Amino acid sequence: MSYHFGWRPYVSVAEKRRQAERKLAKLQKRGRSVAPVRIEGRTIANSFWGQSWCTNLERYSDYENRLPRGRTYVRNGSVVDLQIAKGEVAAMVAGSDLYKIKIAIAPVKRARWKAICRDCAGTIDSLVELLQGRLAKGVMDRVCREGDGLFPSPGEIKLSCSCPDWADMCKHVAAVLYGVGARLDEKPQLLFVLRGVNENELIASAGRGLPLSKATPSAAKVLDDRDVAVLFGIELAETANSDTSPPSRRTPAVQDFEEEKGAAEPNALAAKQGKSSRASLTKCEPDRVTRVRARKRRAQRRPHRAA
Repeated sequence: MSYHFGWRPYVSVAEKRRQAERKLAKLQKRGRSVAPVRIEGRTIANSFWGQSWCTNLERYSDYENRLPRGRTYVRNGSVVDLQIAKGEVAAMVAGSDLYKIKIAIAPVKRARWKAICRDCAGTIDSLVELLQGRLAKGVMDRVCREGDGLFPSPGEIKLSCSCPDWADMCKHVAAVLYGVGARLDEKPQLLFVLRGVNENELIASAGRGLPLSKATPSAAKVLDDRDVAVLFGIELAETANSDTSPPSRRTPAVQDFEEEKGAAEPNALAAKQGKSSRASLTKCEPDRVTRVRARKRRAQRRPHRAA
């Protein structure tokens, strides 16, 4: 087949999508497990991790000339298979033929990863928060930082494609690189797999180096005001009517303390009452003796009756 002035005939977007679907169907018919990249609309990536991956690619001048055609290919559904493993991306892209792409990405050096974990310590509360990209701006900037962040630079990426294009980054490779960004929307943990690091280490580092002023006890470890009053035998000012306020929440330790206190109170009261009785008797003793003596003296002064 000859082309006018060496240019291939124009193929519409719809036709390119049909071609990609036919080649995908052939792969599936052969029993191959494939994971195509499907994009709705024109936005390639929507999540923090997917958008950050694409932004990282676009900030390098090495890639800027070839990336636009890659965006077109990935939007057309031409990436019919994309697999991400540690340090490697393997894909198949439908063009005039079915091309195989291999992208090798060097793992993050251990010292660099430790520095990222240290700088982010105490700022990420959970794995869900991390994977959803709900991070503070300082953490986002640190993770995405050019040169020593989590995303690879061109020097850490090696590209290969089976197409006849002489350029290192052909449109098929560019489509796969954008496809990685789209895949991170679905499975952000694949970025950590690709870079050879464990995302849980960012969570494990939470709290290390955290200033003491920021350390606050959890709600389960905080005593209620009523518990404090019972434990220390003091009365705290009431902020609401006791008849309408909800019953106090008592911990097992407080309940044990109240039981011991309740058992000890009768004995203490009895001892107190006994002491008071003895004191009162002692106090009344002189008055009784005085009255007896007075009666004796009055009896002696009276004249004796004749027998």
